Amino acid sequence: MKQVLFEGGVVGAGGAGFPTYAKLSEQASTVILNGSECEPLIKVDRQLMNDYVKEVLSGMMMFVEAMNADEGIIAVKKSYTTAIEAIRFHLGEYKKLRLHVLPDIYPAGDEVVLIYETTGKIVPQGKIPITVGCVVVNVETVLNAYRKITENRNVTTKFVTIAGEVKNPVTVEVPIGITVRELIDLAGGLTREDSVLIMGGPMTGNITSMNAVVTKTTKAVLVLPPNSPTVSKRQHNAKMDIRNAMSACSQCQNCTAVCPRALLGHSIKPHEFMRSIANGITSNVDTYLNSFFCCSCGLCEFYACHQDLSPRRLLDACKAGLRSNGVKIPDTPDKGVANRMREERRIPEHRLVNKLGLHKYDIPAPMMQGIGVFKQVQLNFRQNIGAPVQPCVKPGDMVAEGQLIGTPPEGALGVYLHASISGMVTEVTDSYITIKQ
Repeated sequence: MKQVLFEGGVVGAGGAGFPTYAKLSEQASTVILNGSECEPLIKVDRQLMNDYVKEVLSGMMMFVEAMNADEGIIAVKKSYTTAIEAIRFHLGEYKKLRLHVLPDIYPAGDEVVLIYETTGKIVPQGKIPITVGCVVVNVETVLNAYRKITENRNVTTKFVTIAGEVKNPVTVEVPIGITVRELIDLAGGLTREDSVLIMGGPMTGNITSMNAVVTKTTKAVLVLPPNSPTVSKRQHNAKMDIRNAMSACSQCQNCTAVCPRALLGHSIKPHEFMRSIANGITSNVDTYLNSFFCCSCGLCEFYACHQDLSPRRLLDACKAGLRSNGVKIPDTPDKGVANRMREERRIPEHRLVNKLGLHKYDIPAPMMQGIGVFKQVQLNFRQNIGAPVQPCVKPGDMVAEGQLIGTPPEGALGVYLHASISGMVTEVTDSYITIKQ
C-alpha cells in the first residue's frame, strides 16, 4: 500500500500535507479519521462523509488492514448530523470501525486534541501520534487513497470551499493548479470589491491573491471584509506585535488558560512567553524553546486576549527563528496529564464564530457539480511537507490528465506529481509547471 500511495501522489489533504505513505506503521493500534473539519466555515469533510460515505469507510478499512490495527475510529462533530446519519447507516458493514461523536469545540481537529478526545491518550509534547499507537488521516486523504487503490486514479483534483463575501458559497472539486480567481468565479463572484482573500481557515489560513493557485492542501478560500478581525490581525508586523506586547500585556493568563496543548499537560505557556519577549528576559531559555509545543491554533490571539495582542504570531516567529538557526525540538518530559478544568475551558465553535464576526458567513456551501473545463493550470513543485518534486517533462510535451510530471529526489520524503488536465506543457521553471489545453 505504501508504494501505491507514493505513486498516486496521496498526501494529507489539509494542514501541511504530510505524505500519507510515510504514516503507515506496524506500530499503529488505532487509525483515526479526522472528520472534525476543525476550522469554522469550511464544509468539505462533512460533505465528503455524506456524499462519498462508502468510499471513505472502505478507504478507512484499507488503512486499518494495511497496518493491522485493532480499530478505526470515525471522529465527527455532533453538529454534522447528515454525515453522522450516513455513517451510521453503513457502519455495520465495517466490523473494525466505530463512530465517535466529537463535541463542537475548536480545535477538535488538532491531532493531539483529537487523539485525546477519541482514545483518552495524550501524545507527549514534541512527539508524533504513532508514539501512542495512533495514526490520524484526513477524510479527503482517505477518499484519494481509495480512488488510487480501486481505480488507479492519481491525485489531480482538490475539494475546496469558497465562502464569505461571495454571491453563492459553494464547495467544488477542481483540478489542482487553477487560480483563486477561478474559484471565486465558481462562487458567483465577489459581493464587495475591497474584500481580502484568505487561503485556508479563518484561524490558521494566510492572506492570498487572485493569482494564487490551488495545491493538494488547499481546503478553502474565504473572502472577508478588510475590517474583519481575522484580516486585521494578519496585517500586523512582528515589530508592532512586540511593541504592543511591551505596552499592553497585563499577564492575565487567559491565553494559557484556553491553550489546547497546555490543557493536555504540555509545557507551552503563552503568557510566560509574552512576558519574556516583552521584557527581553533571556535568563530562562525554556520559555522560548517551549514555543515548539505551540500548535498555532490561534485561540490565544483571536479568542482569549482582551488586549488584541498576537501571542500565536510571535510564537510562530520564534519557532521559525529557532529552526532557521538549527535548534531542534527539545526532548523534554512532560506530565502527560490533562488539566482538571479542561472540559470547562474547551471553546465552543459557535462562540468562536461569533467572536470573530463570522456568523453571517456560517451558511451552507453546497457541493457544486458540472463546473466546466479549465484551460490552464500551474502545478507547484512543492505540494506537501518534504522535498519538492523534480520535473520529468519539458516545454512542448503533450501530457494527459493523471500522467506523471514530477518525482521527488531518490530517498527523499515526498510523492509523485501528476498533470491535473490534459494539454501541452508550456513552461517549466524552478518552482512550477504550466499546462495549457
